Formats: sequence, C-alpha cells, structure tokens
Amino acid sequence: MRTQEARRRIAIEAARLISETGLRDYRQAKQKAAARLGIFDETSLPKNAEIEDALREYQRLFRADDQPRILRERREAAREAMRFFADFEPRLVGAVLEGTADAHSAVCLHLYTDQPDAVIALLQERRIAYDEESRRIRLDRDTARDYPTLRFSAGGTPIDITMLPYDLLRQAPLDRVSERPMRRATAAMLDALLADA
Repeated sequence: MRTQEARRRIAIEAARLISETGLRDYRQAKQKAAARLGIFDETSLPKNAEIEDALREYQRLFRADDQPRILRERREAAREAMRFFADFEPRLVGAVLEGTADAHSAVCLHLYTDQPDAVIALLQERRIAYDEESRRIRLDRDTARDYPTLRFSAGGTPIDITMLPYDLLRQAPLDRVSERPMRRATAAMLDALLADA
C-alpha cells in the first residue's frame, strides 16, 4: 500500500513538473519528482502511463482555462505544417495528437522520405532557420535507431520533425509511454479531430 501511495505521489509531482516547466523526458521527471519528495526506492517509480494519466488529471484541474485553447492552437499549427510537408507523408505524433499539449509542447511530426536532404532543402529554400539533431526511435522491443530531427519555429510555435525512411510508413515506432505502436494521425485524421472539437 505504501508503494502504491508513493507511486501516486511521484506521478502527481512528475505531472506538475511536466506541465509547469516543460520537462518532456518522463524518466527524468519521475526521478526529479521522487527526489523532491524524498522517495528513493526504485520500486516506487510510477510507469510512464501513470504519469500520463496524472498529467491529464493535472491539466483538467489546474489548466482548464488555457490548455484546451493552447491544444487547439497547436493542432491548427500542426495542420499548416502538415500541408507544408505534404510531399513527405507527414504524421502527427505526441502531445498535440494525444491531447496533453501545453504552452511548452512542440508540434511533433514524422516525415517519411528516403531523401532527408530534400526536407532540409525545402526549409533552406523558404529561409527557415532550423536546428539539426538526431533522435533514438524504438522500432520494436529489440531495435532502436537514430534518425535525423529538425527543430524550428513557425509563427511562434515550435515544430519538431523526425525524418524516417519511407519503408517505415507502415510500421509505427513504439510509444515511449505505452511501449506499444505509436498513435499517428494523417492530415485528414487531424482535420476530423479539429472538426469534433
């Protein structure tokens, strides 16, 4: 019972850290939360899904005035970004799709192409400044690879794109929260989400 209570307290504190500071690494959030609460038992660390649930609850309780508006703005920005990158089979992923996006959230897109330089050329042609990094993506339980990532801002909204080989379009990477195939949305699916809201 004590372990369950500790897990719940850590999940709530991790959700607060994520919402208020923009920390997006769930492992780091739960470790910081545990340290702040003085809980040092590894078995008390909640699963990522518990943190996600706590984050939704936190937003419902403490961000009800602004989070739905911010989410809609991020989804509208995602729609524009997906139109811009239409040639690269964009898929929306992450907090903007899941409904937990806040003022710290980037619009996260997966682009599918065997020529990542074509995406870079498009940004350069439009004179859009970007930062280039790489991101480790888990394709299945045993396979993880690094893929190029570009970050830039469009109208004040952070955009984060990961470029994946075209043959991965049919295979969703594993979600860091559920460890199941990641939920992804096409532009048409996003339009439906916006219409329903």
